[in-house]
Amino acid sequence: MNIVSKKRSLKHYPWGPGCEGWNLADERNFSVKLERMPPHSAEKNHYHEHAQQFFFILDGQAAIEIEGRKYILNPREGIHIQSRQKHKIMNQTDRPLEFLLSSHPSTKNDRINC
Repeated sequence: MNIVSKKRSLKHYPWGPGCEGWNLADERNFSVKLERMPPHSAEKNHYHEHAQQFFFILDGQAAIEIEGRKYILNPREGIHIQSRQKHKIMNQTDRPLEFLLSSHPSTKNDRINC
């Protein structure tokens, strides 16, 4: 059993323009990531055939679009996304956004861009 953190993650990785993430748990049936998005950044709309996800905002404000409907999440708020739901997360503010992302099963090889 290992204690993990941003400084002691399993893996650090870049994604999207200026975005970065840290794997905190990474198994075939379960993953937890800490991710950071700079101001005015967004990911591409996509879905997962098998994985469901839960986004939990730690710092900043997230705009999450699910099946064309937009939700605004503030710190200590989260949202559950079912498999096959088209979604994307956006940081539409002037501050960095940091959030936890849990997936079951892992999204490895399970991302379909729209």
